[in-house]
Amino acid sequence: MLIPVLLFAVGLLLLIKGGDWFVDGATGIAERFHLPELLIGATVVSIGTTLPEVMVSATSAVGGHSQIAYGNAIGSVICNTSLIAAITIAVRPGKAERRTLILPVLFFFGAAVFFSGIAYTSGTFTRLAGVILLLLFFIYMLLTVRQMTGGQKTDSPADSQQHANTSLLKDILLLALGAVLIAIGADLLVDNGTLIAEAVGVPESVIALTFVALGTSLPELVTAITSLAKGHGALSLGNVIGANLFNLVLVCGISITLSPFSIPSASTLFGMNASLVLDIPVMFAVMLILTVPVLLKEKLYRAQGIVLLIIYASYCVLQFTM
Repeated sequence: MLIPVLLFAVGLLLLIKGGDWFVDGATGIAERFHLPELLIGATVVSIGTTLPEVMVSATSAVGGHSQIAYGNAIGSVICNTSLIAAITIAVRPGKAERRTLILPVLFFFGAAVFFSGIAYTSGTFTRLAGVILLLLFFIYMLLTVRQMTGGQKTDSPADSQQHANTSLLKDILLLALGAVLIAIGADLLVDNGTLIAEAVGVPESVIALTFVALGTSLPELVTAITSLAKGHGALSLGNVIGANLFNLVLVCGISITLSPFSIPSASTLFGMNASLVLDIPVMFAVMLILTVPVLLKEKLYRAQGIVLLIIYASYCVLQFTM
């Protein structure tokens, strides 16, 4: 038990340092090219912090552990929204740009409706479904890059020369090294954390939706806390929303394409599949609570964060008592 605990601590340290470097690199690139932090958070930072989910879910699916692959993706969306975004909002509520949120929010709910439609009808995710989800990911990235660069002014030769200096290389290096440390740290954290959880008798279904989901979402949590500390709240919000989208279209897309699977049916609630009556509805509910006020009022309220934290605590308690 001592070795898993030590490796768990090492993973946490790598996550913290990786998150610090990743935020520095991302915000540096955003400022250099005059890109909105929210867009950087919803693309580059989100992909980097979603790497642990991709690795864990893909490995689980190929290894025949579809329950972990499925639960990790859905659980991570719930964790990102009702824990990580909730902490960010509760600590520092404020304004957020509607314009830069519309695209990721529309794609998220579009992908969620498609994903849920399969879950509630056939319950089996075929390789075609995985390919469609990956296609949505590539379309989203193309549209986002277009949106990011469409309104940008062209640099003068002097500016171009200034951008092509060591500072830009430093930002890119920080971004890359941060992503690597985050991935390694999350891997150590999840592997050893799961061993610790199993040693105390926690069921695999609960591990997938709570412990593994929380473990692979720690990069988002570290990034959110680091962003808040550095005064980049918009980067944190964009990262969470982008990561939620990527959990559906990239994490699930890769997992399903590599090894198609069906919805896990080990847990039931009110005599029905727990995922259909609890996990998916909670996923929709917390994302609506997070995004609707921003889209309508362009503001985040502390009450949102508190409500989301209460939902997450209740959700975890329910998972452990089913």
